[in-house]
Amino acid sequence: MANMRRSGVIAALAASSALLLAACSSGGDDDPATNSTTSDGGSAEPVTITWWHNATADPALTFWQTVADEFEALNPHVTVEVEGIQNEDLQRTRIPVALQSGEAPDLFQQWGGGEIVAQVEDGYLKDITDMVADDVERMGGSVAPWQVDGKTYGLPYQFGPEGIWYRPSLFEAAGIDEVPSTISELNDAVQKLKDASIEPIAVGAADGWPAAHWWYNFALQSCPSDVLQAANSSLDFSDECFVTAGEKLQEFIDTEPFNAGFAATSAQQGATSSAGLVANGNAAMELMGQWNVSVMTGLVDDPDALVADLSWFAFPAVDGSQGDPTAMLGGGDGFSCYVDAPDACVDLLKYISSDDVLTRFASEVGGIPAAPAAHSGITDPNLQVQAEYMAESNYLQLWLDTAYGPTVGAAMNDAIIQLFAGNADPADIPAAMQAAAGQ
Repeated sequence: MANMRRSGVIAALAASSALLLAACSSGGDDDPATNSTTSDGGSAEPVTITWWHNATADPALTFWQTVADEFEALNPHVTVEVEGIQNEDLQRTRIPVALQSGEAPDLFQQWGGGEIVAQVEDGYLKDITDMVADDVERMGGSVAPWQVDGKTYGLPYQFGPEGIWYRPSLFEAAGIDEVPSTISELNDAVQKLKDASIEPIAVGAADGWPAAHWWYNFALQSCPSDVLQAANSSLDFSDECFVTAGEKLQEFIDTEPFNAGFAATSAQQGATSSAGLVANGNAAMELMGQWNVSVMTGLVDDPDALVADLSWFAFPAVDGSQGDPTAMLGGGDGFSCYVDAPDACVDLLKYISSDDVLTRFASEVGGIPAAPAAHSGITDPNLQVQAEYMAESNYLQLWLDTAYGPTVGAAMNDAIIQLFAGNADPADIPAAMQAAAGQ
């Protein structure tokens, strides 16, 4: 398969949503052993830290437990209680309820952007600016979504772009010789897969956001980068390009590219999820973030065989669009400390985000680590390609529902799902977003 390379040099930088992933790796002694003293001056008073993350299967589940065990060994007075919670349950239910109840875990999964802005406004997060200054310098621009008004409220551990994961063997069976670089070429590939009786694209529309991400990418291709960047802060969606995005998506939906029953398909849970359909060879493609390989390998009996027949390409350019064809949608995962968490929580966060731990995360779990110095741990060829694409992109936009915050993000995703269901028009999406922004 010929990989279609995009050209360009990173030029877009935003405060919290449109990100420059600068290759900045200076500052700070990152030897994990240096974290064995506490931020409160070395106090040996016993302390327990509760930590929620979204890994529920290996290798990530075991990896995070190992990290907790290592931190306890370095800090004998600290006990770390770790709980892995399924992503949708964690993001939609567990964290919001825990924060509102005042009984939140000390350290919890954080996606940054508009969501973290809302949590800061509600007084839920610990300001860790002074304690992580060296880490911010070391990690560079990837920390931006975890900052609000110049202050830091969390650190990322991975950050990468979204694209289309596919099975080369199924492409070969359908007579597809090159990966699509334009939507027209993607349409041709979809038809060839149908002709070969292969489900072209799996989408977990039952979870909402995986289907919504198709509109996000069409918006990225339909809207000029300056319009997208302005919308991150202004929440002004009056530009006609937001309607155009829905029109382009509607045209694509009309070609029937998705798996049968996609409206009831979950994204990441079990063999019949969208990830499971691709992992088990029952569908050829899935649009998803860089973490997908670690999800898929947890859904098959032979992960090595899957990885040998799994590849990736960037979202295709839309012919004649106003958007930058090199623009990419991306995001990451990180952690924040609850406002009342002990300072040992920050020590644990610093350890998690250290170059040593993130290098091992890249090699043992997969993903593109947020610390540039840890990129040496990337062993998966697909992730190496993604890192290269990201480095050559002119504009990298944070996930739109994260960038726009929970109120606008929820309204946007709901409207997109209605478009998928045939119950909405393209203009209804930006209209719903603007109405939510007015709230």
